[in-house]
Amino acid sequence: MSSKPAVRRSIVFFLIPDFTMMAFATALEPLRAANRMLGFEAYQWRLASVDGRPVRASNGVECAVDTSLDEERRKMAGAERPSMVILCSGLKVEEFRNKTVFAWLREEYNRGVAIGGLCTGAHVLAAAGLLANRRCAIHWENLPGFQEAFPKANVFADLFEVDANIYTCAGGTAALDMMLKLIGDDFDDNLVNKICEQFLTDRVRSPTDRQRLPLRARLGVQNSKVLTIIELMEANLAEPLSLIEIADHVGLSRRQIERLFRQEMGRSPARYYLEIRLDRARHLLLQSSLPVVEVAVACGFVSASHFSKCYRELYARSPQQERAERKQLIAA
Repeated sequence: MSSKPAVRRSIVFFLIPDFTMMAFATALEPLRAANRMLGFEAYQWRLASVDGRPVRASNGVECAVDTSLDEERRKMAGAERPSMVILCSGLKVEEFRNKTVFAWLREEYNRGVAIGGLCTGAHVLAAAGLLANRRCAIHWENLPGFQEAFPKANVFADLFEVDANIYTCAGGTAALDMMLKLIGDDFDDNLVNKICEQFLTDRVRSPTDRQRLPLRARLGVQNSKVLTIIELMEANLAEPLSLIEIADHVGLSRRQIERLFRQEMGRSPARYYLEIRLDRARHLLLQSSLPVVEVAVACGFVSASHFSKCYRELYARSPQQERAERKQLIAA
């Protein structure tokens, strides 16, 4: 009888074109390090793609794979069935509409296989019907489009989320935190701490740690009142607050707010509010198929014509031109 330690997890990393290399690497490397420190293969993995051919990451690097989707479907009923499947995606994820992949993910999940998504992987999982009434995380840049496309998913701007047997993370180095959480659950904090030391990182971040820099650092603004007002604005884009409502909330007069914004932001509060609403609109235009009029409503504009006028003034193109240029870029 063999005394060789058993594999804890067998993982399939399924690569989608334009996947993010950083998220993929920071998810895979902790598994390698864990095996090295444990002295046995607690984790095994293989790479897969739709057709079994190499997949190009968003940085242009091609990554060879071990299996195709057809091969993975044949493995489902046998000893080589994985204990976890992790979707690796990145740019242009909205264009991925492979129903066979969606069906395979559902089949794996229904057989008790854990399912994960890195970076924009939550978009694929939601399209496969796996995230209804589930907590999930996605990169902040894709959050507006995701919320509009999948209203039944409970998406958060967290680093990662684990809901039952579904793991999602926002990408980048958040993949490292999610995988260290998984390794810690499988073994203990002592192993996690050793991996952190090896990777020169001082801790495993909490799932609810910020994805983006705090406003103070991101905007270079120190005035706490201005930061509070901006947070209010960012939380109320679909139904913009009036300056009177904002003034009442922060305990300042309209004139004081006007003066503070011109000092700190170089423009009026109304102008700044308009710009962040238009920024959200741009994300929705690029990441969703919502009609322009619905994008306008989602960003607090009372009419499509007013929205188009404001959009053109800021970006020197209409919303329709923005979307058409995006489609041409994807087609190229």
